Amino acid sequence: MNFTYGYARGSKPFSVPDQNLLCQVTQNEIPVEDTGVRAVCEALLHPIGAPRLGEIVKPGETIVIITSDITRPCPSHLILPELLRELSAAGIADSQITVVLALGSHRVHTPEERRHLVGDEVYDRVACVDSAKEGFIHVGTTKAGTPVDIDPVVAAADRRICVGNIEFHYFAGYSGGAKAIMPGVSTRDAIQKNHSKMVLDTACAGNLHGNPLRQDIEEAAAMVGVDFILNVVLDEEKQIVKAVAGDLRKAHEAGCAFLDQLYKIRIPRRADIVITTPGGFPKDINLYQAQKALDNAKHAVRDGGIIILAASCKEGLGESVFEQWMLDSASPDEMIERIGRDFQLGGHKAAAISMVLKKSRILLVSDLPDDFVRRIFLEPYPSVDAALAEAFRSLGADSSVIFMPHGGSVLPQPPENR
Repeated sequence: MNFTYGYARGSKPFSVPDQNLLCQVTQNEIPVEDTGVRAVCEALLHPIGAPRLGEIVKPGETIVIITSDITRPCPSHLILPELLRELSAAGIADSQITVVLALGSHRVHTPEERRHLVGDEVYDRVACVDSAKEGFIHVGTTKAGTPVDIDPVVAAADRRICVGNIEFHYFAGYSGGAKAIMPGVSTRDAIQKNHSKMVLDTACAGNLHGNPLRQDIEEAAAMVGVDFILNVVLDEEKQIVKAVAGDLRKAHEAGCAFLDQLYKIRIPRRADIVITTPGGFPKDINLYQAQKALDNAKHAVRDGGIIILAASCKEGLGESVFEQWMLDSASPDEMIERIGRDFQLGGHKAAAISMVLKKSRILLVSDLPDDFVRRIFLEPYPSVDAALAEAFRSLGADSSVIFMPHGGSVLPQPPENR
C-alpha cells in the first residue's frame, strides 16, 4: 500500500507491502454536529457549567485571553474573533483586552509569528503579547509544593479566559483547560516542580481523574482564577470538529470525553514495526514536540520492536536543557537514572525518549545531520522506505507494521489496555 505523511509544511510518500500492514491508526468515525467557526459559535451560545461570557464580564474590567504558542495547532485565528465579538457585545472595550500567547518554557515569537497565530483582525485590534519571562506574581503554593508564579499581565487582569485545543498529553493526560495557566504562563521553576510528577505511573496519556500531575495543574489554575474557557478538538486535518466553552473543569471534561471517542483507537495487537509521524508543522518543528508522537507509538509496538519516527525537526532539538541531556549523557540508561534523582524540565523529555529506547529501537527520518542523530542515540535514515527496509532486515520480512500518520493525536489501545 502507498501512503503519504505530513512532513514540515509538505508531505512525503512511502509504501508498505500489503501482507505486512496490520492496520493504520486513524481517528474513529463518529457523529459531528458542527465544525469550524460554527462549532465555536455554538459553544459560546451554550456554555457548559457556566453562564454565557457576556453575563460574566462587566464593562470597565480588564480581560486577558490566554491562548497557545506556535508549537501548538490551536487555530487561535478562528477562535479569537468570536470571543472578541462576545466581549464587545458585553460592553468590553478593545483597549481593555490583552491576548497572551502562553510560552511555558518555549521560545519567544517574532512579531510576524504573533500576527500569524492570532490573525490580522485580532492583531490590529487588541494588544497581543508573549507571556513574560520575568516579573512573575506569586499567587500561592499548591498542596504538592508547586509555586504558583504567574505572568504579571495575567495575574493583574480582572477576568481570565483560557483558549486551547484538547489532545492527549503523555503525562498530563490531556492538553487544554488549565494547562493554559500551568505550564502556559508559569515560571520555569513552577513548571519543573509540576512536571516532576511525570515519573508516577498514573501520570499518563488519557488519564484525567486520579492523575496527580493533572490535579496539581487544576489546583494552580483554581488559585489564579479562570473565569471561562473555550477549547476545541481538531481532526486529523487540523479542522475544528468540536468546541466546548464555559466552566474550567466541566467544559474541559466534556471536550476530553469527545476526544476519547475520536482518538482512542483499538488495535488488534502490538506490531513489530510502528511508523509514526506528528503530521507535519507545527508538530514536527523540533524533536521536543515530535516526541509526543513517539510516546504514543510506544503503546502500539511490541517489546523489542522498532519505531520509525518521521519528523522534520528543522529547528533542531527545541529546548536547551533537553539538548544538553541528549548530547551530554553517556547512555539512555543514564538519563533514566538521572531523572529520578535530579528532575529538570527539558531533561524529562530526554528521559521519556530513553524509556522508549528501553523498549524498542528508534529510526529517525528528519532534517537533522546523521552524526547528530547518532549522538542522541537514535538511528538516522533518509526516508521512511529506507528505514522500513532496515526494520524488515532486522526483524524479518514477515514483520507486522502499524502506521500512525498523526501519532501525536491518536492513542492506540491494544487488547491488554482495554
